[in-house]
Amino acid sequence: MRRLLDFLIKYNYWLVFVLLEGICVVLLLGAGGYQESVIFTSANEVAGHVLEMGGKVNSYFGLQETNEALMRRNTRLEQRVAFLEKTMRQQLNDSVAYESLSRMADSAYMEFPAMVIGNSLHLLDNYMTLDEGRRSGIMPEMGVVGAKGVVGIVYKVTSRYSLVISLLNSKSSLSCKIAGSDYFGYLKWEGDDPRYAYLKDLPRHAEFNLGDSVVTSGYSTVFPEGVMVGTVDDMADSNDGLSYLLKIKLATDFGNISQVRVIARRGQEELKELEVN
Repeated sequence: MRRLLDFLIKYNYWLVFVLLEGICVVLLLGAGGYQESVIFTSANEVAGHVLEMGGKVNSYFGLQETNEALMRRNTRLEQRVAFLEKTMRQQLNDSVAYESLSRMADSAYMEFPAMVIGNSLHLLDNYMTLDEGRRSGIMPEMGVVGAKGVVGIVYKVTSRYSLVISLLNSKSSLSCKIAGSDYFGYLKWEGDDPRYAYLKDLPRHAEFNLGDSVVTSGYSTVFPEGVMVGTVDDMADSNDGLSYLLKIKLATDFGNISQVRVIARRGQEELKELEVN
């Protein structure tokens, strides 16, 4: 009891202040509708601002999942567009064939999302490091794509990380073709501008225009047909004059890339064994 009295004596000013504040609030609420409406309106505004901020925070942290979904959808759409162009050229009206491509886009390729944690641009041989590796199912010689197109091919893996040979590497040689045609060549980077590479060995009788899309040819087990690579920016003759040399503006901005997907055809190891034998 003594301690309680000491406490009340020590903090009597604060207790009186809190009591008076409480009386004021009661008087305001009971004084009329105007004061009550002002108080509740202010409280609602504060609560609204808090909820709005919470919604923005939740939206921000949901962006990664949204970006990954958009990347998956983008690759599937590119594959279907390539198929439709090929079907129109061959004048086929087989709906079953189109459905088979839809199933291929959904089930024939496995996908492994990853984040870029290391990247170089201005070396002769540039590499990219991903934050996922063998324990996530990633293996060497799997393809890597970004939101806008091809990024590179997995070179080495550890349990938790992957090293990727990007298109900006002298060792990279990607089979590509002009979208909507069967004319193909191979893409090489010349070691200067990270925005451009060159499509070599394109036949002289190939038909194309500046601005045409360049996509993967599908003539390998790494990438499916029709994945975006870039657009035709300029053209010249090859040194021997027997083929075209096309300057390609790459679709992927290698200076601004953070999220990728590693893709692999189901049964890829079996196909590689067949090709070797």
